[in-house]
Formats: sequence, structure tokens, C-alpha cells
Amino acid sequence: MTAHRSWEWTYDRYDPKTERLVEALCTLGNGRFATRGSAPETLAGPVHYPGTYLAGCYDRLTSDVAGHRVVNEDTVRLPDWTALRYRCLPEDGPPGPWLTPDDPGLRRYRVLLDLRAGTLTRRMLFHDAQGRRLGVVHTRLVHMGDPYLAAQRTTFRAYGWTGSVEIESVLDGDVANTGVERYRDLAGRHLTRHRAGVAAEGVAWLTCATASSRIRIAVAVRTSVSPLAPVHPQCTARTATQRYVVRLPRGRPAVVVKTAALHTSLDRPASRPLRQALDRAAHAPAFTTLLASHRATWERLWGAGELRAPGETGRILRLHAFHVLQTLSPHTAELDAGAPARGLHGEAYRGHVFWDELFVLPYLTLHFPETARGLLQYRHRRLPAAREAARRAGLTGAMFPWQSGSSGAEETQTRHLNPRSARWLPDHSHLQRHVGSAVAWNVWQYAQATGDLGHLHGPGAELLLGIAQFWAGTATWDPDLGRYRIRGVVGPDEYHDGYPDAAVPGIDDNAYTNATAAWVLARALETYAGLPRAHRAELLARTGAHPGDLDRWQDVSRRLYVPFHRGVISQFHGYGDLAELDWDGYRARYDDIRRLDRILEAEGDTVNRYQASKQADTLMLGYLFGPAELHALFDRLGYRLDDDTWRATVAYYLRRTSHGSTLSSLVHGWILARQQGPDAWRYCEEALLSDVADVQGGTTGEGIHLGAMAGTLDLVERGVIGLEPRPDGLRIDPVPLAGVPRSAFTLCYRGHRGIDVRFVPGRIGIRVPASPLGPVPLLLPGGRRVVLAAGEERWFSLRPSTGRAERPPPEP
Repeated sequence: MTAHRSWEWTYDRYDPKTERLVEALCTLGNGRFATRGSAPETLAGPVHYPGTYLAGCYDRLTSDVAGHRVVNEDTVRLPDWTALRYRCLPEDGPPGPWLTPDDPGLRRYRVLLDLRAGTLTRRMLFHDAQGRRLGVVHTRLVHMGDPYLAAQRTTFRAYGWTGSVEIESVLDGDVANTGVERYRDLAGRHLTRHRAGVAAEGVAWLTCATASSRIRIAVAVRTSVSPLAPVHPQCTARTATQRYVVRLPRGRPAVVVKTAALHTSLDRPASRPLRQALDRAAHAPAFTTLLASHRATWERLWGAGELRAPGETGRILRLHAFHVLQTLSPHTAELDAGAPARGLHGEAYRGHVFWDELFVLPYLTLHFPETARGLLQYRHRRLPAAREAARRAGLTGAMFPWQSGSSGAEETQTRHLNPRSARWLPDHSHLQRHVGSAVAWNVWQYAQATGDLGHLHGPGAELLLGIAQFWAGTATWDPDLGRYRIRGVVGPDEYHDGYPDAAVPGIDDNAYTNATAAWVLARALETYAGLPRAHRAELLARTGAHPGDLDRWQDVSRRLYVPFHRGVISQFHGYGDLAELDWDGYRARYDDIRRLDRILEAEGDTVNRYQASKQADTLMLGYLFGPAELHALFDRLGYRLDDDTWRATVAYYLRRTSHGSTLSSLVHGWILARQQGPDAWRYCEEALLSDVADVQGGTTGEGIHLGAMAGTLDLVERGVIGLEPRPDGLRIDPVPLAGVPRSAFTLCYRGHRGIDVRFVPGRIGIRVPASPLGPVPLLLPGGRRVVLAAGEERWFSLRPSTGRAERPPPEP
């Protein structure tokens, strides 16, 4: 594969069945807003779905579902700035049809996503019955340098005929959230109070507002046409259309450029969105200038965030990094926005923020720490809402919601649709309280990697102590066990939301929930002990805790119950008593059993009866914690967890997991890679392909899986390379993985920027760039400790017996 090819993602054939997937994977964004990679000629329907989404822009509507009144908060689909219609006007005949990729005259079609430049190009060639040919090329960007701008250049060429092309440049505000089939019966008209027009200088504009959140939105589009042609504006309340008839010069193209500006009342500093949008669109540079500055910004981003690996694996990893950076760019650090689980690429999961940031922030922390800090601030700003949620539940501390949106209130749906049975069912996934532990883990990992004590001793400490206070208050003492228990929760598995035939939802003593709760309590106590005395008193006052409460935290952190059965960790209390599923039988009856919960419910059964998990649950402990830390955690709890018990636990759940989440193969691949398991690459490869091959059969078209994409980057950096940023040094402990034999990237560590890491079989090279900062300690396999001064580069053998510097190998 050539270096140029490794930066491209292409589709050389138009297929209506996969168009939604193409649109999602070809989305362009800048961390503030993103536009799906839809053809500008198309309208929303079964095949196409143009959509633009703004980070943090949510709205709430009420729907009637199976006789229930249901309120949902959604990310809002914004007006379509890309829309462009055209048809041929030959001199010797009637006008041709309005052309789209679905036209039977389409003869050539190619979509090219340029990852290096951050552009999307769509090339089409149309033939009509009279032999006339029209070539069309669209090039689109969502500007990474100016987060308010986007642009689209369309070039027309006539072959074998003379005449004109009729063009309608449309700014379309007549849009609704209809991008997820199972949501389509729900209310989706989020935009109201539309106004549209064309300003004196020829800039089309549209304003509207969200129905309940009252966010004011303004989009302005400057359309320029070459050769020049008269414009005929036509506006309705919801659309602004500018019509042109453009002569196609012999042998020369006609060019239409749409330059769009998006402003809202969420902008800071506050301003008048329409005035700002009109001014920015009118004075934006020409397309070529915008393209040059956009490419330059991407070049800087790739310098900090690129992960280089050979072959197709490297190409997919680059695509994943591209979509992570489009969703969560340095611009995101300035916004009040979290990490949406499906990116800014569609409407699945309603644009909500889940625990998926657990898989996203490690990559961002190592490459873009300011962005990671901004995402932690999103959680900190919602700490009062988490405390209020705990108070209303009769608990203490901070109870973070499973699904978060604008306010920090619980946004998890109360009912969900099973497409197999067409039944709306109660949804108990809000009982996944472990999301709080994910927030705490991210706070701690950020502090370890950056050394940002300002955050750890400020917002980070508030988050850690608030979550610890919640876990200590949730745990109840069981005198028969002599242990604390956490009851009525749902673990990461998600399938098991209750015991068979139980009247109330929830399971008891989920091992992952309890173990991570113990870890949070220990880290909160450690953080508290490191604070200045005056700061401790202030922090306790803010949380409502008392010094005497810390004794209970200490006790709970050492005596939480973790169940075991048959020599392995139990996923939850009673898991080992559930029936075994006939896995072979179900695989024979169904092509795909990833969503086993839907299959069983449609059969009148429930997955709650079986030892069958949707995704990694207990095994998530091996993703969060290395062997030494995991053993120490269980030792603190009074349990012996040796390597044999952990390996038996891994094998036990591998046989009982349906992998109904894209995160499942990622976690299993990670754990098996660290264990040198023979199936490691199979799971890692599935994680890499989960979106590009749409392994879940249609879900990627509704939005990419951000956690899985970022997680594959983290899989290489922290999983394969074994990076572990710690206060005493940067720990590196690589393991071989067949699919990633070599890799290279730069990272940030405790103020150092651009530390270069290059890994090849048996060797690793580290270069610390010149800076006024001190040396970087490295902790290498075999207990070796090496200190690299700023400006120094060394290569090390990974064989335990040598620590000498070696000649650098070629770049991967």
C-alpha cells in the first residue's frame, strides 16, 4: 500500500444498501459541529440522510409510547447547509431530470475521504438517453481551524453537448430527527420559529430555535457561481433557495461554492447568532484559501495525534483517529460538551454521553490533554445534578446518570423497542451506577499522565470524593457475610437487569461495580490525604461529608463483597446458579446472536435466566487495571486473586459472551493480548472492523461507535505497547501482537510534548524533545529504570538481559 493510499478511504461504487454507512464514515467535523457525508443532491429518506449536529445542542420532546407518556432529550438535527439540486438545460431539448446518485443515468461514482486533508470528494458522471454526459465533483470541508465555518465546492463539466445547468442552492430548515428507525414513531420536530431570507449581499440565511431548550440557531450560506449568473431567490419560512442558470463553457467547468457559517446562542461570548453568521459567511475567504488553512490545521493535529502502523490495520487506525478528532478536537475543550457515544455522526443513542468516555479519554490524555481536561470539566459542571439525583434517591454523594445530555439529569429512556418482537419494554439500564467509577477512573488517569495537580486537587478531588461518598452510602452491611453489599444495580453486561421472575429490577453485588467502588474509595482517601489541611475542610464542606465519614469509607473500601463461584469471579451474586444456554443451538438457528436479549424476548424468554452476557463485564477489571494493580485491589478487599484464577475467569466468560456491543471484542482482545492468548488478534481485528464493516448490521449508519474507535488506538498504545503514565515514570511493557508488529506515535507526559515512541519487534525507541523541562524516567521490562534527558533519544532491547542503546530501525 502506498503512503498516499494509506491516507484515503474510498468507495468506488454506489450501493443504496450501504449509503447510510458511507455517510457516517465520511462525516466531516471540527469538534464543534459535524456534517454527515451525504450527497448534497439528496433528501432524507430510506437511503440517504443528510444531517448536521452541534456538540451540546439538545432538545426535549414528549411522545406517546404504547400508552405511556415518554419524554426524551435528543441531539438536534440542524438545518442542511449542503443541499444542492441541478439538472441539464441542453440547447436542443427539454430540461433533464434533477440528478442524484439514484438516477439510472449514473455511470461512474467515487467517494474519497482524504484523512490527511480532512476533505470529502464525491465524483459522478451521468449519461442521458441522448448521449449527453455531465461530470459532477463535490469537495466538502468542515473547517478545523475556524469552528464556525464549512464549505462545499461543486464543479460541473459537460461532455458532448452544449447548454446550461440549472442549479438550486438550498438552505433547508425543514428537517426533523428521523435518522434512527426505531425512534421514528417518537416526536422528532425539534426546530421551531423558522425564518429565512436572502441578505442584500446575496447571503442566504435561516434562523430557528429548539422547541423546549430554546437554543437559537442561525445558518448563513454564501453561494458563489462561476461563470457569473443571475440569482433568483425564493424563500419560505423553512427554506432559502437561490436559483441559477449557468452556462457550461466549452472545455471549461462551471463552479458553485457554498460557504456556510453556523452560530447559536450557545456560543461564548454571547452574541446575536444571525448577525454573527451573516458577517462570518460574507467575509469568509475563498474556497482555496479555506482549504489551505484547513489542511494546515489538520497537519498540526496529525503531528500530535497520529498513530502509525503498517498495512490495513494502520489505515483503519488512522480512520478511527480521524473520527475521534472530528468529534473531540481542541475546540471541544472550550465547549460545555461531553463525549457522545456515537460521535457527531448521527442520532443513535440520542447523542447522549455514556461511560464510553472510559475508552476515549486515555487516547486524548496522551495526545490532547487540554481536550481531556475539558471533558472532565463537563462532568464537574454536572456534579450538582449528580448530587441532587442521589438526594432524590435517598442517598448521599454524587450519582451520575447512565445517559447524560445537557443538564446532567438522567436521560436514559424508560422504555425501549425490541425490533424483533415489535414490543416496547421497560428499560432498566439507568441502574448502571458504575458510570460514576468510570468518571473517577478518568480523573485519576488524567492526573497520573499530566501531573495536573490543579485539576486533581480542585475539580478532580470534588468528583472523586463525591463519587466515593455515593458508593459508601450505597453499600449496606450484611452481618451474615461480614461484608458490605451493593444491591439493585446493572453491570456493564446490560443483559441482566434482574433476577428470574423477580418483582423488582436490578442484581446484587456486580463484581465490576463493587471492585471499582472499592478502588474509587481508596483513591478518594489517597487524594484527600494529599490535600493541604485548609483545602480538606473546604472540600468536606462542599460535599457535605464529615471527617468521621472517612473511617466508613476506609472500612467499605476493604470489606466490599465480591462473589466467586466454581473457582472464578462471579459476574454478580447468583450468576453461577443461572441456567447454561444452548449456545450451539442458538447459533444454528440464527445467523447472528449478538443481540441475544432481543432473540430470547421475541421467543417469550429472557436472558435473565441464563449465564449469557452481552459484553465484557467482570473482564472489564482486566481492562482498567494491570495484573499487579488488580491483585492489590483484591488483596485490599481480603480476596486472593492469583494469575490462575484470573485466567480461569477470562476463559469462563469468553465462552458465555455474545459480543452484542462493539466494546466487547475490544476488551477481550486487550486482555488476551496482554496474556498472549492465541485468539487475541481475532478479537482485536473484530474491534478494528466493527464500524468499517458494520458488524452489527446497520448500526454504524446511525452514528459511529466512538468508544470502540478510540479504544482501538488505546489498544495499541496502552495495550500492545504497555504504556502506563505514572508519577514515578513512564512505564513501558510491550507485548507482541501479530496484527500490529510495529507502531509509532508521539505523546504528552507531565508537561513534555511530542515524546516520540517507536516500536518494532524486540526493540523500542524513545525520543524526548528538547525543552526546559526535566528528564523523563522510563520504567522498562525487567525492572529497568532509565532516565532520558530533554533532547535525548535512545533505543532499547526488550530482551530482559540487555539495556544498551541500539541503532534505530526504519520507520514503520
